Amino acid sequence: MGDVLSTHLDDARRQHIAEKTGKILTEFLRFYEDQYGVALFNSMRHEIEGTGAPQAQLLWRKVPLDERIIFSGNLFQYQEDSKKWRNRFSLVPHNYGLVLYENKVAYERQVPPRAVINSAGYKILTSLDQYLELVGNSLPGTTSKSGSAPVLKCPTQFPLILWHPSARHYYFCMMTEAEQDKWQAVLQDCVRHCNNGIPEDSKVEGPAFTDAIRMYRQSKELYGTWEMLCGNEVQILSNLVMEELGPELKAELAPRLKGKPQERQRQWIQISDTVYRMVYEQAKARFEAVLSKLQLARPAMEAVIRTDMDQIITSKEHLASKIRASILPKAEVCVRNHVQPYIPSILEALMVPTSQGFTEVRDVFFKEVTDMNLNVINEGGIDKLGEYMEKLSQLAYHPLKMQSCYEKMEPLRLDGLQQRFDVSSTSVFKQRAQILMREQMDNAVYTFETLLHQELGKGPTKEELCKSIQRILERVLKKYDYDSSTVRKRFFREALLQITIPFLLKKLAPTCKSELSRFQELIFEDFARFILVENTYEEVVLQTVMKDILQAVKEAAVQRKHNLYRDSVVMHNSDPNLHLLAEGVPIDWGEEYSGSSDSGGDAGSPGIPEAAILSEKRRRAKQVVSVVQDEEAGLPFEAVPEPLAPASADSITELRGLLARDLQAESPPLAGPLLNGAPAQESPQPGAAPEPASLPRQLPPGKASDLEPPKPSDQETGEQVSGPGGRPPIHTTTEDGAGVQTEF
Repeated sequence: MGDVLSTHLDDARRQHIAEKTGKILTEFLRFYEDQYGVALFNSMRHEIEGTGAPQAQLLWRKVPLDERIIFSGNLFQYQEDSKKWRNRFSLVPHNYGLVLYENKVAYERQVPPRAVINSAGYKILTSLDQYLELVGNSLPGTTSKSGSAPVLKCPTQFPLILWHPSARHYYFCMMTEAEQDKWQAVLQDCVRHCNNGIPEDSKVEGPAFTDAIRMYRQSKELYGTWEMLCGNEVQILSNLVMEELGPELKAELAPRLKGKPQERQRQWIQISDTVYRMVYEQAKARFEAVLSKLQLARPAMEAVIRTDMDQIITSKEHLASKIRASILPKAEVCVRNHVQPYIPSILEALMVPTSQGFTEVRDVFFKEVTDMNLNVINEGGIDKLGEYMEKLSQLAYHPLKMQSCYEKMEPLRLDGLQQRFDVSSTSVFKQRAQILMREQMDNAVYTFETLLHQELGKGPTKEELCKSIQRILERVLKKYDYDSSTVRKRFFREALLQITIPFLLKKLAPTCKSELSRFQELIFEDFARFILVENTYEEVVLQTVMKDILQAVKEAAVQRKHNLYRDSVVMHNSDPNLHLLAEGVPIDWGEEYSGSSDSGGDAGSPGIPEAAILSEKRRRAKQVVSVVQDEEAGLPFEAVPEPLAPASADSITELRGLLARDLQAESPPLAGPLLNGAPAQESPQPGAAPEPASLPRQLPPGKASDLEPPKPSDQETGEQVSGPGGRPPIHTTTEDGAGVQTEF
């Protein structure tokens, strides 16, 4: 590998890459500085004027569930240098970085992980054919001949490959199809979470950055959605540079690569990953420097905005009126002829899978709460409630239980419209809808938790508790229906704008863009940081199509399509005291309502060293879902089928009937109890095998608050060696035959 890099990435070429990267970054950062002032003004204006949006009925969790391990277990990772597969203990903490340890003992003893992988921008592939097709497309002319050795051999039929267009690839395999399905769901959740890397509560830096990306790409005649707008700002900026730099390097270096097709493919992946890391480091330093400069200037800018808010608004409205008078006739004709006829079909294509997904969220929530209620009736009653609620509180973060909701978005297609409106991929809409599903599920669960916790303060009997659970469930479902409608309508409007606005701007550019420069003189110099002609022009274009989009969504609601509520249906203060309940201390179900047999903690136990206590807490950290796999197993060549899950009532009608019957008269425990949460584990260790025939058991005591799971690197390339003293330096690493990572 070293020879490949030294040959094709010598000092002269690295200098050229650095200069090219610097030029792109300089151009982009000018857009970012311009957009920062506009975003700051818009944010402060929004705070003053507000929007009057409908008030959400469900509560939202202010303190996230940050003491959870989403998933853990063993998988086999391919080491490219030694060309060997190695067993790794792997876990996904609450921050969704895939952490790889030498083995489970190393994790329990707090040995630093071998690698942390940030999956932003990656695709999850489940077959070598998919992978070879993408690799072949990334380097034209290297398609392997039939019968030739592939670039990678997998010892089982169940691979999982993390593929990125620029960064290194990761190769894993599992022993069974069931394991592959679980890890695929978990890793897809990691990708979904890491792709959404710009915080939504960032009201200035976030909008300024995304608008700057759009403006920069439009200056290069690149309109439409962009699939690589994923990750945090530095990751996205690295993708932006590679979008321009990658093809240039490929054209220059591809003819010089030697060897068979699969060997040339390996060489290109190594070269691309190394260049990506170089770009990332340069982008990180430049972006952080500019951001720091803008944040230092922000107080002075805010002072100007507060003092001159009215004058800035008046000046902007005057500019908008002049631009509107100039381009409105052309824009209206373009909307009428090229956009308006297609809005209903785009909306319908979006509504069907999205509404099915939100309906599935409702059904999953209903079934989980109903299962819990049946368990309360037939099993431990209030004594077991803490265990059941502990699992229910994690429902939105359970990749397998949420998978049926997320899958509803997969059929989303814009057949015939995708090419017309230059939509490179529908993945941006799928992932956005899936994130909203998870948020709404967690809001419903948290609202249910809060109301049930209030009810428990009255000291109900088991029968009263079961009736209260059913009553609270119906109350939360009504709130969910209202919020779900509001969230979906907003999503539809945003998606329609995201599809149609770039198309309109591209259509109008030849006739309208050249006229914009003459409007610059209408902006006072003191306000030039907060009003830009280009942004105002885009707002005018948006207004021309917005009324058609609003009308289409409104008509869908009036027709009660997909259970959408009319805009006139507003729930005002239906539960005025509910939001006050959410202001209290977060509920710890395991501590408050755990059974006496599991009570007690490790802290303060005499004679036990503190390090041993922390190690035990790491070992027993609360986990959302486990994987079935033997840690010491070798690579299998035969799949081992999982035991069948016990039968349970699948129909919502059946569940209602069961619940109603059990509330009328106390019945003996069911022979095959319904499960709630993850299946019971043979041991409290992460990665232990589930026991389908038994009820969920109370997790051992001990908080996970002392744990410090490694955070996913903000470097999209993924793998890093953890060193002492905090965050490791970013280096390209490999692994020798002894399994020790070394630098190139």
